[in-house]
Amino acid sequence: MAMNNEEMNEEIRTEEEVTAEETAPEAEVVTEPSNEEKLTAELASVKDQLLRTVAEYDNFRKRAAKEKLELRPVIITDVVKEFLPVMDNLTRALEAECTDAAYKQGVQMIDDSFLEILTKLGVEEIESDGVMFDPSMHQAVQRVESDELESGMVATTFAKGYRIGDRVIRFAMVAVVN
Repeated sequence: MAMNNEEMNEEIRTEEEVTAEETAPEAEVVTEPSNEEKLTAELASVKDQLLRTVAEYDNFRKRAAKEKLELRPVIITDVVKEFLPVMDNLTRALEAECTDAAYKQGVQMIDDSFLEILTKLGVEEIESDGVMFDPSMHQAVQRVESDELESGMVATTFAKGYRIGDRVIRFAMVAVVN
């Protein structure tokens, strides 16, 4: 039986294909996940993202509330510092001689209003006259001699001091007994 070239090439190809199939390792059969499996996986992913986002928001909310509480005294301190010269001037106006009782009463009402607002904000006046000098609350600007007070006591207050909690807004400027 005589084979022509085309028949020989075909037979060789067939033998090569058979040999390749026999020697090739078995390929793993990969099946694509069904639509239901894809949707379940996607739902789990979206649910995980949602839970993470909710947790991040909750952490942010807590952090912002904490920062707000920490900043409140600082902000109040800054604002009150700006009003203290006004308070000092009102105190001087009340101490000055005045013949107009209505005018003096008006100044007293303004001073009382300022003190009420400071109290609402948690600002306290630093006690100074007749107490022991405390460098964390008082600023000594003068030393005086006194037979009535013992050494280290505050004799006179030149400018009132204020604080909010443990934070000093302004030190009380005082004269201390030698």
